[in-house]
Amino acid sequence: MKKENLIAVKSFKFAKRIYLLYKFLLEEKKEYILSKQILRSGTSIGANVEEAIGAQSKKDFISKLSIAYKKARETHYWFNSKIS
Repeated sequence: MKKENLIAVKSFKFAKRIYLLYKFLLEEKKEYILSKQILRSGTSIGANVEEAIGAQSKKDFISKLSIAYKKARETHYWFNSKIS
């Protein structure tokens, strides 16, 4: 039995929540620019984790996981931005 990858599971759940936030911001708050930025960076985390899991080498794995980390930082930035 293969053990689930906790990071992959959590990043996928996060991406689903990001999508719901995107829809809320778009439909309820009529926020088009920030919502798209959050959608792109927030869903990119899980996609890069998946790419890291399928990496062809240790160097490739580190590279993809580093990108996921950068996207997580970017998403954090957009959550905390004070853009009006």
